[in-house]
Amino acid sequence: MLIILLSLISLFWVVIALDTYRGLRELPALEEEPPTSSIGLISIIVAARNEAHTIEQSIRSQLLQTYESIEWILINDRSTDQTGETMEKFAKIDSRIRVIHLTSLPEGWLGKNYALHTGAIAANGKTLIFTDADIQYEPDLIAKAAAFFSRLSLDHLTISPNLTARSFILKGFISFFLFGFSYYKRPWSANRDKAKNGIGIGAFNMISQQAYKKINGHSAIRMRPDDDLQLGMMVKRYGLKQRMTTALGLLHVEWYPSLKEAVKGLEKNTFAGLHYSYILVFGAITVVFTSQLLPFITLFHSDSSVRTISMLAVIMLAAVYVPLTRRLTTYSHWHILLFPLSACLFLYAIIRATILTIARGGIKWRGTTYSLKELKKNTKQV
Repeated sequence: MLIILLSLISLFWVVIALDTYRGLRELPALEEEPPTSSIGLISIIVAARNEAHTIEQSIRSQLLQTYESIEWILINDRSTDQTGETMEKFAKIDSRIRVIHLTSLPEGWLGKNYALHTGAIAANGKTLIFTDADIQYEPDLIAKAAAFFSRLSLDHLTISPNLTARSFILKGFISFFLFGFSYYKRPWSANRDKAKNGIGIGAFNMISQQAYKKINGHSAIRMRPDDDLQLGMMVKRYGLKQRMTTALGLLHVEWYPSLKEAVKGLEKNTFAGLHYSYILVFGAITVVFTSQLLPFITLFHSDSSVRTISMLAVIMLAAVYVPLTRRLTTYSHWHILLFPLSACLFLYAIIRATILTIARGGIKWRGTTYSLKELKKNTKQV
């Protein structure tokens, strides 16, 4: 039975590898796009809560853009640090910047979603960009994104950034996360107009005002902590034109400063990504353990046939992991040596996020606690 199971796992990774190779060929690199002169006013909306330590450097990088027709709407989401003061400092030195201070949160909204919704209402541009407060922009990023957006007559463009990390083990964990996310969500399929799968990445979501209004914007996903992904999925659900690109040389973010923070950071999205379903949690744990951890364990089996099939499964798994790592990160593919450890850490993150959400009766995010009952209700509505 073990040989049959491992053979099925090997076959599974063969199928995933073929789909991955095809998908990566359909994933453009924004660096190759020549910049455009103008597609009109673009409104960049940044929502921040207690991010004084990152937002200044992020906004400075954005102000260096070669694309000229931009306005910035900075939303101070109930910050208790110097975030608001930092925003106001920029508004005083650049007339293109407006600051909105939020002091309360309406019932039935997540804080970030309401902040982005508020920024979209205040925007004057025909094109919106939702971005996080810790993203670093290279000067040609917006000009190239605008050119790509215009050339393909898009409704929505999302960009996969370069995820910087300080330690080898953290890079290994990030690589594993991107590997799992990619084979599960197949983000490149969003670039197929007839495909129903959609994608959105919080570092950069560019959407036309017309499309944003058509999908009812963040109002439609007001209680989703995975707002960036859900925005992209809504775009596809409405039959609008979407593309995803990479921009490893143009867009940068330190996802988390440490492995501990990365595991902690998955608290809000992991259970949400599984639709708060205990069945899906059990299924995810079973699939990750069986398909990604078991082959490494059975490499040390006493039966030579089991060891041989296990090695085949590991080789096919690597045939998926390595090209994904090379395409979506700037890391060395040698992080695959940490694969078993990363798989164990990811299983721990899923279990931890689920238990904590249940124990707390919801999630705590950006200083506010949201009930599990309300989160589940909104998941069903979306």
